[in-house]
Amino acid sequence: MQSIQIISIIGSLLFLITIIELIRRKLLKEAYAIIWLIFGCLFLFFSLWRKALDYIAQAIDIVYPPAMLFLLLIVAITLVLIQFSVVISKQSDQIKKLTQDLAILKQEKNENERK
Repeated sequence: MQSIQIISIIGSLLFLITIIELIRRKLLKEAYAIIWLIFGCLFLFFSLWRKALDYIAQAIDIVYPPAMLFLLLIVAITLVLIQFSVVISKQSDQIKKLTQDLAILKQEKNENERK
């Protein structure tokens, strides 16, 4: 086993342990952690079984197999950004609705106090 492979296995395991610990401490919700766990497991898989990386890279015509890891990382980051964009959009709509509801309640309260 090469030293780079050992480093990548340790890095993948540390990444997965960090995600699991964040979930356990309730700092990261499970729904958002799924994509992190999936890609952490993929990196661990490719770290453990390097032939799979070579085989898949060859199948999609990537000359330098480690470059496929960068492609996988770019895909992972893109999916996480899309997921965050969806969450931010939903929260923005919820905040707008809550603000409008609060304004209506304040107006009703003021009208009741005047009567």
